[in-house]
Amino acid sequence: MPTSIITIDDLREFKLELLDDIKKLMIKQASGKLKKYLKSSEVMKLLQISPGTLQNLRINGTLPYTKVGGIIFYDSDELQEVMLSNRIHHKID
Repeated sequence: MPTSIITIDDLREFKLELLDDIKKLMIKQASGKLKKYLKSSEVMKLLQISPGTLQNLRINGTLPYTKVGGIIFYDSDELQEVMLSNRIHHKID
């Protein structure tokens, strides 16, 4: 299995994509198109992340969730709070 090296540029690109997704999420939230509770598949699609990444975010406590039966739900308001609290500002000179 080939090994991939992640560069700083890769991380910057990922950050920009993530911020773009956050903006889209906030626009949907403001327009009232976003549901109150999202299932895992909806969160993965919204943030463009894999099931493993979503699981890691749950395990390390980054994303709060509720489990009802065998289904995991995420509060869209809490998801937005997590995204805003992890926002990074870079000064451009």
